[in-house]
Amino acid sequence: MGRFAPEVDAAEADCRGCGACCAYSAEWPRFTIEDDAELALIPAAFADDGAPGMRCDGDRCSALVGAIGVAASCAIYAVRPQVCRDCEPGDAECRMARARHGL
Repeated sequence: MGRFAPEVDAAEADCRGCGACCAYSAEWPRFTIEDDAELALIPAAFADDGAPGMRCDGDRCSALVGAIGVAASCAIYAVRPQVCRDCEPGDAECRMARARHGL
């Protein structure tokens, strides 16, 4: 499987116990196809003033709540960006993020 972690089924990669994708890279939570109305729903405290994406603390999205690999959630889940919606439990991006955190 190369640089990705071994196959993980969706049940094993439960987002509520993981959060690795939200702490993978400050470059990952970038806005892609959101329109102005969708972007307006994201609280300003979580949007990055200097770039078209989420504000990050290091590689960790500022909307991530909890401990990676233990219990995690998104403070803006209902209005999260499309890039966050596209990352599915067990997909290649999920496995890559999990591997970076040793999960």
